[in-house]
Amino acid sequence: MDHPLLVLTAVFPLLVVIAALKDVTTFTIPNWISIALVAAFYPVALALHAPPGVIGICTLVGAGALLVGMVMFALNWIGGGDAKVLAASALWIGWPAVLPFVLATAVAGGALALILVQMRSAMMRPWFERGPPWVVRLATEGGDAPYGVAICVGALFALPQSALFHLG
Repeated sequence: MDHPLLVLTAVFPLLVVIAALKDVTTFTIPNWISIALVAAFYPVALALHAPPGVIGICTLVGAGALLVGMVMFALNWIGGGDAKVLAASALWIGWPAVLPFVLATAVAGGALALILVQMRSAMMRPWFERGPPWVVRLATEGGDAPYGVAICVGALFALPQSALFHLG
């Protein structure tokens, strides 16, 4: 396996998994993760000899996802880190794989919501109150949802369908 494909198949998943873990444990996604995702995309795309059109479409998909993420953030539906990692992931995923990315992210978000509702129920909450602080916070009634987890699931699901993945 050549180096660019190794980066594609290892660095991207590693960074989105780190984003999910940071979000679930701290309810924040550090900016360096989104910056690293964007910074790694262009060298990998060029090393894989991606046509300029593919790079351009991926860039447009990422920019569109950033706009959607900013609206969702303004509506208080997701956090700022979620919006940024959503856009950075969409850049890598590109067109037409962004459609399964969005669908898988939505399904994973729904599953996450159901899990949190269960954790936060009066019957289940006592089971989590003695856990680590991040688990207690997850089980706190009315708390936020670490949507970075859903974005990670969607990104990993859609990656094999992305245009860049097929260039390697």
